[in-house]
Amino acid sequence: MSYYFQICATERYQELYITFLLEHYSELNLPYSFPVALSYMASPVLMREEAILCFDQNDEIAGALGFIYGTGEQQYQDVHVVQLQVVFLQEEHRGTRLFLEGLQYLAQYLAALERKITEIRFWAPSQSELRQLFGKLAERVASSKTEGGEIDAYRASLDQWLAYGRRFRHEIYFDTCRGNKS
Repeated sequence: MSYYFQICATERYQELYITFLLEHYSELNLPYSFPVALSYMASPVLMREEAILCFDQNDEIAGALGFIYGTGEQQYQDVHVVQLQVVFLQEEHRGTRLFLEGLQYLAQYLAALERKITEIRFWAPSQSELRQLFGKLAERVASSKTEGGEIDAYRASLDQWLAYGRRFRHEIYFDTCRGNKS
């Protein structure tokens, strides 16, 4: 199956992004109350940051990814840091190939930006299979408890993600004009 990615640059795509995540809210298994989870899901759109949709060959949404620049600890002034707020793939689309394509797309997109991105941060439920997967991509730097369970914090350099993506032959080239893979 082939996939393509679309930056949510218009209100229509932003609406599709939010609607898709709300429709799949229970599958996200976020360890937060709904208001907190909603703030993470919506912040890429509300803060005028970045949201990306992944479409399948039938132009149906297969997944979504949202991120912001900067951290709350630094009043979002440290814009060299990207925080992934949400990443979700529908179960029937989950697989190594699409995961790798998404990672490659995001890393190449961030590298092509005018602003200099150096670090990527994200959080995930504290589960051994996720720790094994994410340990290939980033360093686990902390664990904390939330009302819905324990989460791990991860950090990686953009250069690490670019190098990781280059190790595989399913290279995705970013078309900076259209935001789609070619």
